[in-house]
Amino acid sequence: MIRRVGFIGLGIMGKPMAIHIANAGFDLMVYDVREEPLRELNKLGAKIARSAKEAAEHGELVEIAVLDDAQVDAVCFGEAGVLTGAKPGTMIAVHSTVLPRTLRALAESASDRNLIIVDAPISGGEAGAYEKKLCYMVGGSKDSFDKSREVFASSGTEILHLGDVGAGTTAKIINQILVCINMLAMFEGISIAEKTGLDVKLLQQAIHHSAGQSYMADHWFERIERVSRSPEALRHQWEGFYKTLSVALECANDLGVSLPGTALTQQLLAKVVGYKK
Repeated sequence: MIRRVGFIGLGIMGKPMAIHIANAGFDLMVYDVREEPLRELNKLGAKIARSAKEAAEHGELVEIAVLDDAQVDAVCFGEAGVLTGAKPGTMIAVHSTVLPRTLRALAESASDRNLIIVDAPISGGEAGAYEKKLCYMVGGSKDSFDKSREVFASSGTEILHLGDVGAGTTAKIINQILVCINMLAMFEGISIAEKTGLDVKLLQQAIHHSAGQSYMADHWFERIERVSRSPEALRHQWEGFYKTLSVALECANDLGVSLPGTALTQQLLAKVVGYKK
């Protein structure tokens, strides 16, 4: 059973995940480049690390929730990195949405040090993180999945083992493609409704009971209301989706797969989310 956890990256998703780990009673050590979230977690009983290496030295499981491939590499490699500090047998869980080839390279380097890589990207957004309703899409050995499941369950309701390392990330990429293309579809449909004077709320009910139903259709106006309160929230949503679609398109290119719908959605994304008119 995992008792000691190192957690790196206390951003929009990482901070609530780490809060739940602390509240669940795990021996937690956290690291971030910002002092404010470190102090917040320290008040909940978490220890503060001054480097990724120190967090890795502490944890039987080290969780990484940073922005992108470059940041994953930055916290994992080098003299102050996770791979330097982690003891043999340590599991390293990457929650960031990164390229499968980034994970493969990390797994190869980790294997040379007798370290275990698990990819465990998440879905559910900031609200899901705080409400402990995340879905974890996990790639790695069954043994690693079983050992890390209790920690992930501190903030998740669905903890799914998708296969070997990279499978979780591939599933997350596919999910982001579906989310964003559904956003584009709903945006275009609502544009027609508004121009023709159709009651958009009644339209939403009709779609819910029709073949066009989707999570995005059901929550379209709720999402608009939430993010429209803050220009910063709009910018963050656009940046987040744009980044994950970039990962999807690069992954598809590596596989020799064409994704014209995804490419078009990325081009129109700022307008679709309301970040630009």
